Amino acid sequence: MNTVRSSDGTAIAFDRVGEGPAVILVAGALGTRGFDPLSPAPLLAERFTVFTYDRRGRGDSGDTPPYEVEREVEDIAALIAESGGEACVYGISSGAVLALEAAERLSGITRLALYEPPFITDDSRAPLPEDYVDRLNELVAAGRRGDAVELFMTAAAGVPAEYIGPMRQDPSWAGMEKVAHTLAYDGAVMGETMSGRPLPRDRWVTVTAPTLVMAGGNSEPFFHSGARALGVSRAGFFRGSEPTHQRMLMRDCAAMRVARSRSSSGYFLGAAMTLILPRFESLHHTRHETLLTVDKKRRLRDGVGARSAPSPKLAITEQDR
Repeated sequence: MNTVRSSDGTAIAFDRVGEGPAVILVAGALGTRGFDPLSPAPLLAERFTVFTYDRRGRGDSGDTPPYEVEREVEDIAALIAESGGEACVYGISSGAVLALEAAERLSGITRLALYEPPFITDDSRAPLPEDYVDRLNELVAAGRRGDAVELFMTAAAGVPAEYIGPMRQDPSWAGMEKVAHTLAYDGAVMGETMSGRPLPRDRWVTVTAPTLVMAGGNSEPFFHSGARALGVSRAGFFRGSEPTHQRMLMRDCAAMRVARSRSSSGYFLGAAMTLILPRFESLHHTRHETLLTVDKKRRLRDGVGARSAPSPKLAITEQDR
């Protein structure tokens, strides 16, 4: 285990494995270095230097109140500095949204890969209760950490209530209770993006790093709606598809070619598709969907039109603009 000091002096615990361009993995709610069954670290470590870390308040990391999302962005900044000043960032669930926040506020993030940011932007599922974060804080303050985890599971994660009893008997439940106070942190990261209302069009528009947004092919519809909404909320996002049932949006058409080149950290995006997604597919028995950002000007310059003949590798279509 290693530690790095964030701007406010909080110690952030991390592990570093592999060799190559730096990749920082940002866990979602309840995830820690020691409890993250969906971590792609073992796969990415074959080609990258992978940083896994305990977000503040979890595992071996410290926690300095009061909580602010900006503090978590500063934690990522400290890890980027530790990595040499530049890094790709991969985030899952609410960790994907935190990664987006970091990319908007920090320099040094060269690529983003985001797996299922849990936006609720329409009626494809029930929104979070407006008092969700307040209720989490009240339950934790009352010593009812297990009830806070249950609230997250049922209201946020969408776990049917009848499953909660057996889940409470599982040994992993105690570990989740230990970090239950950080569920409100994830609620703060998500803000109003799980309210069932459209994402504001001005959110994350200054992010310049090529960004890959992924959702499982058989995942709940709201994941796909949210991923599409993320594209709509940022200028120049388009949807595309490949014969392998992948869908892609990329901020730069050329970035797809870069993503396939081992000579650049841009290969990270290609690795995200070829290494990470098959792992999720095997775990969830799903096909996968990917969304890549495509810059409109470059797309038009390269002559890729909405009705142009599809490429054998990547067919770009203008949808969900």
